[in-house]
Amino acid sequence: MKRTTTVLLSMALTMIFSHHLKAQETETIKKDGLTLNFTSQDPTFDPALKKRMIETFFKVYPLLSQEYNPNTNKEVYFVIDTAYDGVAATGAGKVTYSAAYFKKFPGDVDVVTHEVMHIVQNYGRSNGPGWLTEGIADYVRYKFGVDNPGAGWTLPELKSTHSYKNSYRITARFLAWLENHDNKGIVKKLDSSLRDHTYTNEIWQKETGKSLDDLWKAYSEKPAL
Repeated sequence: MKRTTTVLLSMALTMIFSHHLKAQETETIKKDGLTLNFTSQDPTFDPALKKRMIETFFKVYPLLSQEYNPNTNKEVYFVIDTAYDGVAATGAGKVTYSAAYFKKFPGDVDVVTHEVMHIVQNYGRSNGPGWLTEGIADYVRYKFGVDNPGAGWTLPELKSTHSYKNSYRITARFLAWLENHDNKGIVKKLDSSLRDHTYTNEIWQKETGKSLDDLWKAYSEKPAL
């Protein structure tokens, strides 16, 4: 009986260990000169969601590279992390996604679009403001996202409490407004200045003829996109 119990326990541990290893396996996908390495620490991660994330990467990343930074990484790493308690984090060509977040919001596939833009941005030790970095990434999600409606993701209507420094979607809407109001290409110019570390507050005046605060005032008075 003791021997039987030991054998069964050993078999169970082997199955658990094998299952864990399988969850940790990295799938490498190559397409059109790009390589995506996808690792999941979650054995229950939805295969359909994984497929959508991979498809989103290969759809938007070449577009972002072409639009903003042709010298961006050609090899990217995705990791589904069971311990990470944020939404996602990006650094050195690697995006870490929260497994728990995607369980709650499986339709939010354009988290991929936002995060891979951070790879394209590659500002390093930029002298630019963080609110602009995140605002650009959300503007790109707004412009290039594959299924923002499916996630219920939209740019928010302007409120009196908003500021361009609020970052993310609030800043993104301001950038979209600038693009639509006689400043086409401003996001690309801002992105470039952040990457080559030439950004200063004077760039707003130089490119638009108005200071940043004056631009926000004009936006606040007539915020329709």
